Amino acid sequence: MSRILFKKEGRAKFISHLDLMRTMQRVFIRSGLAIRHTEGFNPHPYMNFAMPLSVGTESVCELMDFGLLGGAEPEEVPARLNAGCPQGIEILDCYEEKRKFKDIKWLDIEARLFYDYRACPLEALRELYSREQLIIEKRTKRGSAEVDILPLTGGIEIEPGEDGQLLMRSRLSAQDPALSPAQLISAIDQLAPELSPDFTAFRRVEVRDSDLHPFR
Repeated sequence: MSRILFKKEGRAKFISHLDLMRTMQRVFIRSGLAIRHTEGFNPHPYMNFAMPLSVGTESVCELMDFGLLGGAEPEEVPARLNAGCPQGIEILDCYEEKRKFKDIKWLDIEARLFYDYRACPLEALRELYSREQLIIEKRTKRGSAEVDILPLTGGIEIEPGEDGQLLMRSRLSAQDPALSPAQLISAIDQLAPELSPDFTAFRRVEVRDSDLHPFR
């Protein structure tokens, strides 16, 4: 199996996961690269994505596995795919898959918090996230439950950003259980709603294993 590392930024962040799968299928067709298909009456290209993004989230570290059948060396793949990629999607690397996605443990994220008509509550948010517990109501398949999300993070840092924004950085548990960036903002909405931002933009910046090494 082969694996690509790619970006999904700008306008492309509004492409849903299902549409991303369709987009990548078309990109491979345009590239002329022969890839493995599933068997059966309705074969389709085999593509497996790690940790699908929520709509509206950017990323510089997306991973996708596929079966390259021949006709190109891995180092040729990025340029051939990029020739057919839509704006906002860029293939950064291609290499042989050696580890399974189940080995992903952490996701490094950034969040930009916008306050349109108020001063940014930097110190108040730092105080909120420095509590010993951050218990929020989290939706589950069985309904909802109260969960302390702090053990699912590797720390939460907030600093002043550009144009009066606040920049939040955190490391989140990727799976078993997973914590989404939006749930960091849910903690504000539920525990200190007067500090809630008017708008938030998320960005995934790294995927890591249990030893905190970048996962590739």
